[in-house]
Amino acid sequence: MNEEALVARLKRLFPQSADVVEGPGDDCAAIRLPGSDSLLLAAVDQVIEGIHYLPGEEICRVAEKLVKRNVSDIAAMGGTPSHAMLTIAANPLGEGTLFRFFEAAQTACARYGMCIIGGDVSALPAPGAVFTLSILGYVTLDCMKRRRTAQPGDLLCGTGSFGRSFPTGRHLRFEPRLEEGRYLGKQRCVHAMMDVSDGLLKDALRMASDSGLALRLEADSVPRYDGASLEEALTDGEDYELIFAVAPGEADALMAEFPYTRLSKFGVFLEGTPGKLVNLPDLKKKGFDHFHENN
Repeated sequence: MNEEALVARLKRLFPQSADVVEGPGDDCAAIRLPGSDSLLLAAVDQVIEGIHYLPGEEICRVAEKLVKRNVSDIAAMGGTPSHAMLTIAANPLGEGTLFRFFEAAQTACARYGMCIIGGDVSALPAPGAVFTLSILGYVTLDCMKRRRTAQPGDLLCGTGSFGRSFPTGRHLRFEPRLEEGRYLGKQRCVHAMMDVSDGLLKDALRMASDSGLALRLEADSVPRYDGASLEEALTDGEDYELIFAVAPGEADALMAEFPYTRLSKFGVFLEGTPGKLVNLPDLKKKGFDHFHENN
């Protein structure tokens, strides 16, 4: 079992109602709202001690990361976040730690225009901590970007740089590309988009596979964070940058006019076996998978 196989099984298991525009498998679900031109975006994500942060990390940083990685999912759809619900399961479950967590979560949510509308708290039977945030937002249908709609010949582009997010602490300090996502959502030449959490290579191949396309990767063009090797840039994950598929004839103009961070081109989507990678680099790692040991 891997994450892709699990999601494929769940798609068959969970029938969707007629108001669901986008169901399981993308960064957010999208639901039609009666009498509204906007779609409701909904997503949920976790931060777990020993996986997403190291034991002993300042609890305020943990809360901020939880909020920001969920906001990144909204950004990947071209949307705007609005509301959040928090769940905590921890051992020990200290009142002071809990309150500092909620204070930091509130501060982070307010920064992105969100309010916290509820949640749950529970003790764990063994030492550890699991923090979960459910996020809601909105987007108009014409501005929503999916990961499964890349077209043959589209260029694979991305914001920022990749690699060494965890060892440098950037996985805690990053800013979700919210304004960038809304800007790209309005561009008709951008055909698909998602954020990078499990590794650039793995997530780019997800976009290709979901779009029914192969991908030629131009590895030498991948922008690397300071000191990152090519393998680290492609497989480390926790970057929370946006990758997107853009019409080839309009990529240069988009990059020249983009008012935010640097954009880069580093691949081409091709007709071929869905999810097949052309120009496969020699790598020891392939990206993060919860079902396998990650080196």
